[in-house]
Amino acid sequence: MADMRAFRDAVGGWASGGPGGAASELAGQLGVRTAVLLEGPSDLAAVEALAARRGRELADEGVCVVSMGGAMSVGRYAALLGPPGLGLRLVGLCDEGERRFYERGLERAGAPDAGFFVCVRDLEDELIRALGTARVEEIVGAEGDFRAWQTFLHQPAQHGRPRQQQLRRFLGTKKGRKIRYGRLLVEALGPEDVPTPLNALLKSL
Repeated sequence: MADMRAFRDAVGGWASGGPGGAASELAGQLGVRTAVLLEGPSDLAAVEALAARRGRELADEGVCVVSMGGAMSVGRYAALLGPPGLGLRLVGLCDEGERRFYERGLERAGAPDAGFFVCVRDLEDELIRALGTARVEEIVGAEGDFRAWQTFLHQPAQHGRPRQQQLRRFLGTKKGRKIRYGRLLVEALGPEDVPTPLNALLKSL
């Protein structure tokens, strides 16, 4: 039986220049009504982790969470999944520094009113600020990354930088680390600590 992962894979192939027939067929079979457009897989991990914490099965609700592989792809994905393509409702997250780029891409795709919620720098930064640096360091230690963290802190480029910036950079220094911590940091949040853009996104679905 087809599942939302198959649809997500079909959308990725379509966005890469392949045919869109499979994505269109699966969208109908699965009752997809909303696409959540996210810049990368760490954002996807965070969104899915928060949905799971709140007891929601997004796939059963007709919601597909999509990692676009970079902010530069938003216009392409919006055109394929929004009004010119499958006609899905579009929502997502974007970084403040890329807000105008998103607005232009969505407007060109005929979806200027899409519900995108803005992170000050990025979602990792939002999560670190919500938890506090001390708590994030505890999580890093509990995950067995304490030695790597200490080695990172001794790098000359990190001397004198604010702890929040150091942690944010550390999460991106190893392949797969941002994805793992995207989930872990969300799971560590208190109910009232969920960053505003992430909370607003889930409430909009």
